[in-house]
Amino acid sequence: MAKRLREKTAKRRENKDTRPFATARYIRMASSKAKRVLDLIKGKSFVEACAILDTTPSTASLVVKKVLVSAGANAEANKGLSRDLLFVSEAYANQGPSFKRVSFRGRGGVDTIIKRTCHITIILDSSAKN
Repeated sequence: MAKRLREKTAKRRENKDTRPFATARYIRMASSKAKRVLDLIKGKSFVEACAILDTTPSTASLVVKKVLVSAGANAEANKGLSRDLLFVSEAYANQGPSFKRVSFRGRGGVDTIIKRTCHITIILDSSAKN
């Protein structure tokens, strides 16, 4: 039993993705709004993506820029990569849990208000490898 677990752990470590990334979880925003902004920066260089997010007039761009800068800091601190060589390899927003609230209406009725959350992940890669 222990041997099988060690083998599975070794295989998992072997296949682990080593690219620098950052994740923001439980962001109070619908994932569709974040996806619109993330589509703008996919495949762009780190510096160009920061410039795009600075000029984008969306509430989601503030959160996405924070995640992007965090991923860049992770690349510098943990992997020793320069920000000039980085580009946005993957960027996606997954749906998180939804808060359900009620609004009382006339004649004893109730409307359900769904406050959505999302998880934003940005994975960077070095262009020196390519």
